[in-house]
Amino acid sequence: MNRYYDYVLGLIPAVMLGVTLLLFAVGIQLTVALPAGAAAAAVVIGHALFVNVPGELESMSQSARPPNAE
Repeated sequence: MNRYYDYVLGLIPAVMLGVTLLLFAVGIQLTVALPAGAAAAAVVIGHALFVNVPGELESMSQSARPPNAE
């Protein structure tokens, strides 16, 4: 089952290439379109890091967790 971060990892290059190619196709110079695509990809990364904060998954089973040091 795919989770949010699996989609984010696929979305990063798709957004960068998609925005860059779209802007380039519209007639914007590549030297402007490429940083715009990178900025859009950075927004996706920022969302994954700061809005939907990665943390310990609730559904993680006890057997998959590392043993306690006790």
